[in-house]
Amino acid sequence: MPAPRERLIVALDLPSVEAAEALVGRLGDAVSFYKIGYQLAYAGGLAYAHRLAGAGKQVFLDLKLHDIGNTVAQGVKSVARLGATFLTVHAYPQTMKAAVEAREGRLAILAVTVLTSYDDSDLKAAGYDTSVKALVAGRAEQARVLGVDGLVCSPEEAATVRTIAGAGMTLVTPGIRPAGVQAGDQKRTATPAEAIAAGADYLVVGRPIVAAPDPRAVAEAIIAEIAQQSRKER
Repeated sequence: MPAPRERLIVALDLPSVEAAEALVGRLGDAVSFYKIGYQLAYAGGLAYAHRLAGAGKQVFLDLKLHDIGNTVAQGVKSVARLGATFLTVHAYPQTMKAAVEAREGRLAILAVTVLTSYDDSDLKAAGYDTSVKALVAGRAEQARVLGVDGLVCSPEEAATVRTIAGAGMTLVTPGIRPAGVQAGDQKRTATPAEAIAAGADYLVVGRPIVAAPDPRAVAEAIIAEIAQQSRKER
């Protein structure tokens, strides 16, 4: 299991590389793992990801690939050359299979089960005749069989997913909100301690840190909460 400091992934949900560099500078050695999603990726963030990796940071590229197999495979190979640690794909069988077969080097493939902004009514509106819990469980089982390295799920499903995935798969949970912080547009959330207790390996935290007056202090508090919960489970 990684050290508590390495289990926090800060989401660089920012509009420019300059803004991301400023935040990384403020966080300093408190944070070693960063996530780059759509907003920053489309604003120079892919080149920045390569620089972050070269500087000794771990990088999670949250691109949620989903396309025909060949397109996914070629995208995975390109991401591997950037030095990323994690890359997300949507948890559809063809997509997962193509990504797993194309991964190279240290790149690990994470399958996104169901977005944390969705609930059962959102699935129904999208044409799914099932619950979030059931869909997450089914996708987790498919990912395990296909050899995917890990899963992205909300903290609410982490305990169930851990029983399906076993100890060998990495579980990453977004939707983390420290006590007293509003959920915003997230619908399935938990505190850092709750997510760790449920079986999460890594926690993704964006706005509670990015928007804080003192982002390093918030990051350090989350790391301390991770460490405290980890000690309880030993």
